[in-house]
Amino acid sequence: MSSHLSPSSDGSCTRLAPFGWDEQLARDFHSLHAPGTVPARVIAEHRDRYVVRAAAGERAAVLAGRLRHHASRREDLPATGDWVAVDEGAGTAAIHAVLPRRSIFRRKAAGETTEAQVLAANVDVALIAAALPGDVNARRIERYLALAWESGAVPVIVLTKADLVDDVDAAVRGVRAVAPGVDVAPVSAITGAGVDALARWLLPGRTAVLLGSSGAGKSTLTNLLAGDDALRTGTVRADGKGRHTTTHRQLVQLRSGALLIDTPGMRELQLWSADAGLESAFADVEALAARCRYGDCAHQAESGCAVRAAAQSGALDPARLESWRRLRRELAWLEIRQDQAAAADERARVKTLHRAHRAHTRRKYG
Repeated sequence: MSSHLSPSSDGSCTRLAPFGWDEQLARDFHSLHAPGTVPARVIAEHRDRYVVRAAAGERAAVLAGRLRHHASRREDLPATGDWVAVDEGAGTAAIHAVLPRRSIFRRKAAGETTEAQVLAANVDVALIAAALPGDVNARRIERYLALAWESGAVPVIVLTKADLVDDVDAAVRGVRAVAPGVDVAPVSAITGAGVDALARWLLPGRTAVLLGSSGAGKSTLTNLLAGDDALRTGTVRADGKGRHTTTHRQLVQLRSGALLIDTPGMRELQLWSADAGLESAFADVEALAARCRYGDCAHQAESGCAVRAAAQSGALDPARLESWRRLRRELAWLEIRQDQAAAADERARVKTLHRAHRAHTRRKYG
């Protein structure tokens, strides 16, 4: 492996430092043993094509055949924010490997398929955007928080379009009731109010992902933070909601030196392997559950259930309790589906091996 790939040698990879490159990533890259490749970060996805940022600049990229063939799961393929190994030279690059991820924000893929979809990788902060006044949905925020905590990123709730409400403090209090321990930041991209407060999370070299439903003002906020029209935005409709324009996940560099991944609005947000994230998102309910008389309390009709007692007394919002139960059921059902899918994949693998063996036998013995 040529020495120019070290951040401390001729400086070529030092030029990637503003995009999050560091010594640990350099060690991970060297451990790939992929001669003829250089490190790059995925800054945009367009279905089966990518845009990557290498030390020499941006390049279009596609998957190398070997990587595509050996990726057994959808989540094994590159996603925006990933660090990858691409071949050297000009023109379209081929992505040969994905470096180990430090964090991964993923959901269940939309539709009936049972597989994970990676929304962003190597993220430090998850900015969950909800537009005031009409886009603040407590149940949706709880889902985002569960996925954010599970990803390894620190969640922050950003209440956009704060200029459209009279009592911002009341809105913040309402969100904090379903987001214990999570910072809530009201902002207005129109007036600029509250935007400076985001600086504490948007530090040079750190990566944030901006998530939320369509029309939450994510692209407008990204452009304001970036200092230019980095992303195309739509006009605001008569009801105060923005028109959704982001069609793919894209990483942009902000004026602060931080990196921000803007994402399309999501109409469907199903959990994926989020047990620990659910515990963090519902830390208040989990704390009550720990006080139940029985360790295996189902929080339904058991005597001594601290969770039901809190809901009956008003200390716990019954709607929040039902949301917790619903998400736990969703994860349990998903686990069953994952086991079934794994079993089906194994059966298919065995059948393929048997067919190959029979074909080999026929060729050899006639």
